[in-house]
Parts: sequence; C-alpha cells; structure tokens
Amino acid sequence: MRYAICQVSVSPIRAEASDRSEMVTQALFGEKIEITETKKNWIKIKDDFDGYEGWADHKQFLEISEDEYHSIQNDKFASESFNLAVENETPVTLPMAAHLPNLSGGKIRFGKKELEYLGEFQAGNLDKSDIPDLTMMYLNTPYLWGGKSVFGIDCSGMVQQVYKFCGIKLPRNAYQQAEIGDALSFVEEAEPGDLAFFDNPEGKIIHVGIILGGNKIIHAHGKVRIDPIDITGIFNTDSQTYSHKLRVIKRIL
Repeated sequence: MRYAICQVSVSPIRAEASDRSEMVTQALFGEKIEITETKKNWIKIKDDFDGYEGWADHKQFLEISEDEYHSIQNDKFASESFNLAVENETPVTLPMAAHLPNLSGGKIRFGKKELEYLGEFQAGNLDKSDIPDLTMMYLNTPYLWGGKSVFGIDCSGMVQQVYKFCGIKLPRNAYQQAEIGDALSFVEEAEPGDLAFFDNPEGKIIHVGIILGGNKIIHAHGKVRIDPIDITGIFNTDSQTYSHKLRVIKRIL
C-alpha cells in the first residue's frame, strides 16, 4: 500500500481517471489518503477521514511513508473562510476545514515540506452550541456537487465539514449521514445543530441541512442559504414554495 497527503488547497476527486469525469468529492489540503491503484497520471485514492474513494491527479498529492501516514498529527483545522500559509515565500490559500498536519510553532510539516501558517485554527473539540456560528462561515458559498470548501460546497459536504470541528467523523453522503444518530419525533424537539434529512418521491434521502434557532435551517441549495423549516419541509423564501420534503430529524450531538 502507498500513502500520500493532499498538498493543494482543494483537489477534485473524480469517478474515473479523467479530467472530464464527474467530480464526486474533494480532498482538502492536509487530508491523508491511501493509494490503491495507478493509471498513468492518476491515482485511485481512499480518503483517511471518511473512506471515500475516487480518482485524483497524482501531482496534487505528496507521497509519504507508511510510518508517517500513521503517526502524523492531523487534528487541527483551518477555521476562517480563507487562511494563509507560506511555502518558500509563496502564498498558499487554505479553505476552512483544511487539515494542518503536525501544526506546531506556527509551522505545518509533512514529508519534506514545511509551511508557515498564518491563519486561525481549531482542534476538533468544539461543542454543539458552536455549530450555528460555524455554519455562518459557509453562508452564500455557491453550491457545487461534490464540493467540500468555501470555493463551492454541497449539502452533505457542509454538514461533514462543520461536524469535523466537533470531533465527529460523518460519512460523505446525505443518505449515509441519515443512518447515524437518534431520530426525533417532532420538529419542535429539534435543537440548533441537529440534522434534518429530506427525501424524494421514491423515499431516497437526497438532502441534508443543519437546524438553527427560530425554526430555520441552513443548507446548500443553489448556495448555502437559510430558510424556514416546518413539518412539511423547507420553505424556499425566494420561490415561495417548498423545495424539500422532510423525512427525519436526527440528533448526533
């Protein structure tokens, strides 16, 4: 087995080994991966954080030893919308929730790389009460299928990244996230930070958002936005119609 770490701000992970292939997720700076297959300039990867698999451009990852892969300290995350690191006097912009490998004394270190980190960071130890403020960092971020960053994000990507700051490793997709936690019987029981899941006419979970106070929900739909939620679902304030049908509300924290 070979191992590597993402060395660019955001790396697209695709369904097939081609630049034209659908992006299914992303790897953020500092995320560790296993390399399971190689095709020319492409590597098939398995993300250490959520186990997601796909194809990536090998140039966007730096190979590291198995020992370093297992020993690297990767529990600190960039906590502002945009965070600055400097490598060889060259700036590198890191998005919110990027991993900061071995951060110590203002330095990020992995492989033979060393970057000076000038941004803010948090360890994965925040409380549920911090979740609403965290979500505001993503407000108005454009929707992007497979996205996980403030450059573009999808509904389950935002939920996964926010919960990362609370030390929770959620799966990548909404239907997988819906399998975790305790279901609530009524919308009125929901607390800020709980997750609401929505299904399609066939009963498949297709959307997720984070409950806020005042019967509001923040979710990625066109952009990350705040809308009212009730027993029926999400009421889109722009279209003045219900955009998503509520299936269940889950409490994870």
